[in-house]
Amino acid sequence: MDPTERFLRACRRQPVDRPPIWIMRQAGRYMPSYQAIRDKVSFMELCRSPELCTEVTLMPIDQIGVDAAILFSDILIPLEGMGLDVSFDDRGPRVSPPLRTAAEVDGLRVDGADEEVAYVYEAVRQIKTALSGRVPLLGFAGAPLTLAIYAIEGGSSRNRHSVRKMVYEAPEVLERLLDKLATVVTRYLRHQIDAGVDVVQIFDTWGGTMSLADWRRFSLPYTARIMEGIKDTGVPIVHYALDSAHLTEGLVELPCDVLSVDWRQPLSLIREQTGGRFALQGNVEPGVLTCADEHIYAAAKACLDDYGDGPGHIFNLGHGITPDVSVAAAKALVDAAKELGAR
Repeated sequence: MDPTERFLRACRRQPVDRPPIWIMRQAGRYMPSYQAIRDKVSFMELCRSPELCTEVTLMPIDQIGVDAAILFSDILIPLEGMGLDVSFDDRGPRVSPPLRTAAEVDGLRVDGADEEVAYVYEAVRQIKTALSGRVPLLGFAGAPLTLAIYAIEGGSSRNRHSVRKMVYEAPEVLERLLDKLATVVTRYLRHQIDAGVDVVQIFDTWGGTMSLADWRRFSLPYTARIMEGIKDTGVPIVHYALDSAHLTEGLVELPCDVLSVDWRQPLSLIREQTGGRFALQGNVEPGVLTCADEHIYAAAKACLDDYGDGPGHIFNLGHGITPDVSVAAAKALVDAAKELGAR
């Protein structure tokens, strides 16, 4: 079956010859070829170079044989277009200045913010040309809530107390920020689609840190607005939230095609809870890739067996691949998923 057809049909819960497989963070620090590039340029320099993004995006296609490529970029890129400084160091991402007041939120650029990061769309065009139809290409963006958390905290944060303070003391400021982010991200994804991506994934990575009630207020309406804003393109939409078992009741209200499930919840349970309405993506525990091949094979089998018969499964990890994994281990997972899925 044509790889793009297989992937799109899986997203739409239509019959396929086997579940397609790709891996979140499949192009990255675990690859010596990626590290060789990073030895020469910073992470943001890499993100801003369409040529280097193309080279890195194709690495897992050539080296481990996944069924889809995903644009090499970062979810924080749109914040740069809005006037914030985005950088990365050994501690992770940094966003400055952190947004703590209504005046700071009001000062963010919205009109033209999507045009400020046009290098992303040029990367999509170059990647599509380089792929020559071998596999489909996923584009992506961060959900407004997740982007807001990074912007308010100034980067990664263990306790996210600045966000919680805003939730309790100034929820209208947070909502104003989320409104701006939803507008920018919608335009950002539409540009990616216009440039040629076949599927888009929205990462609400920190959505699971909210209660269901807070997620319904501060994530659901803004993420849904983005999805509705690109639905006319016909491009399938995937949603991913980490630690989201308590959010399932709300997740079913999203107007997307695919729910990407972390490894803490069985696919069979989510399939039952959502009534088969969505295709499901996932959800092997990433840590198994540090183990011997027989354990990787067993984990792939367990994942496929848990999903069960019927269409609508996209094989993946339940979160991103970690830097301590070998390329050989990642390939072992891909090979096992292909072999077992074809049965």
